[in-house]
Amino acid sequence: MPVIIESARRHDLTWAALVMSCILLAGCGALSASPSASTPPSSLPSTSAQSVAATSSAAASEPVVPEPSGNLGSFACALPVKGPGTTARAQIIAIRVGTHPDYDRIAFEFDGGIPRYQIDAATPPFYADPSGLPIEISGSAFWKITLVGGTKVKPDGGSSYAGPTSFVPGFDALVQLKEGVDFEALSTWYVGLTDTSCIRVLTLSDPARLVIDIQH
Repeated sequence: MPVIIESARRHDLTWAALVMSCILLAGCGALSASPSASTPPSSLPSTSAQSVAATSSAAASEPVVPEPSGNLGSFACALPVKGPGTTARAQIIAIRVGTHPDYDRIAFEFDGGIPRYQIDAATPPFYADPSGLPIEISGSAFWKITLVGGTKVKPDGGSSYAGPTSFVPGFDALVQLKEGVDFEALSTWYVGLTDTSCIRVLTLSDPARLVIDIQH
């Protein structure tokens, strides 16, 4: 009988040791898995970053460089406003509209420099060149932007810009921006406003941009 009791006791101890080993192994497994499961927040994909990247890639191949919004100088209320530009030909690669607390903004981005430009007051009716077809522009006051050498048509006939040519943001001042013509390296754009407004024009580099601010 004592031999049988000792054998049973050893069996029980062996079984207990095995159970304890399994528990310890399971615990170690859980601890080693936890660091890989808790990925640092900085490495997790951001929904907003993805949506910005998708928007940027639809307009241009490079990330959008924000236009400045402080200490930009005063507005002028007399038109025309014009500038000599920096190159004879500039390819339009992006067009953006936006709004700020005191003004709305139009931004043309170019490859190759900034073309010669002029912004004039305009009066309907408006027509597309060279077809002569009428163009409807929403608004109560109007500007005409002329880009001499600024075009989305490449010399080989392709296009450097595949985005929209009509924007209807309905901002406080900017009602609509619409292309009138892009022909022989000259393009015109019509601006529809809620009322007569003052203007501020900036020329920026890196990348080359023509920025037109419309005062509220």
